[in-house]
Amino acid sequence: MFEIRRYTAERADEWNAFVAASKNGTFLFDRRYMDYHGDRFEDCSLMVYFKSRLYALLPANRLDDTLYSHQGLTYGGLVMSDSSTTALVRELFREMNDWLREAGVRKVVYKHVPWIYASLPAEEDLFALANVCRASLSSRDVGSVVMLNRRLKFSTLRSRCVKKALKAGVEIRESQDCSEFWPLLEANLKAKYDARPVHSLGEIALLRSRFPRQIRLFVACKEGRVIGGTLLYICARTVKTQYISANEEGRRVGALDLLFTTLMDQCSEDGAEYFDFGTSNLPDNNDLNDSLIFQKEGFGGRAVCYDIYEYSL
Repeated sequence: MFEIRRYTAERADEWNAFVAASKNGTFLFDRRYMDYHGDRFEDCSLMVYFKSRLYALLPANRLDDTLYSHQGLTYGGLVMSDSSTTALVRELFREMNDWLREAGVRKVVYKHVPWIYASLPAEEDLFALANVCRASLSSRDVGSVVMLNRRLKFSTLRSRCVKKALKAGVEIRESQDCSEFWPLLEANLKAKYDARPVHSLGEIALLRSRFPRQIRLFVACKEGRVIGGTLLYICARTVKTQYISANEEGRRVGALDLLFTTLMDQCSEDGAEYFDFGTSNLPDNNDLNDSLIFQKEGFGGRAVCYDIYEYSL
């Protein structure tokens, strides 16, 4: 019923056009985004055709005999069009699994796209995972999301910090230069977690040049000095904080509190529906980072899950 082809660079325009018109794709699936770290992964993305027309995409990479969808992306399940139906997606998974078996794949690790990033209901793949693949839930990260047209009040602590920031003269502005924020971000991640940003400064500058409307940096300043900031990934319905950081002075004067109340007001005016603060799981055991989620829930964020499934072929 379906024709399944492995993605090649010659099909980049066709791929990108489908993502842009899909019901659950975001710019993270655009090949200009995916391929910035192409040297780190063996790409095994699939393009699925039905009646000679492109019907679905699977952003994926392969490691040994395991297919991942996709290790370099926050989420990355089946990308579908408005015409996708449950019965056809069910059959698609049957045929895709046969194709993968013939290619020597023995295990699939599958990231589902959270519902807040879809323009229409798009959980046909979840039905197929349960009823065709007999997949099991292997990991569940929890994101904190604000519904912008029904915002909860900030906690007393967060509201008090907003007032503190205003009194201290903190100003919020958009920045076109990530180099004034990245050293602050790198220093914080090193001190707190002995970690580095997923993206280097050069990589994020490259991605911003390719997606200037979708990747935007906002900073909190005091007397002209950057004391905090956040890098936003802006999709059709949902705005996501890709990075958040403040230095000691920024934390002391409540810079991030003023930053986020300002940004949520602006994003709501611009037509966004959800503001996603990202996940708050510990890297070691996948349990909650209680202090991190406490801050995000203080801004009115509530739980949306980022799920990963596994199944054997």
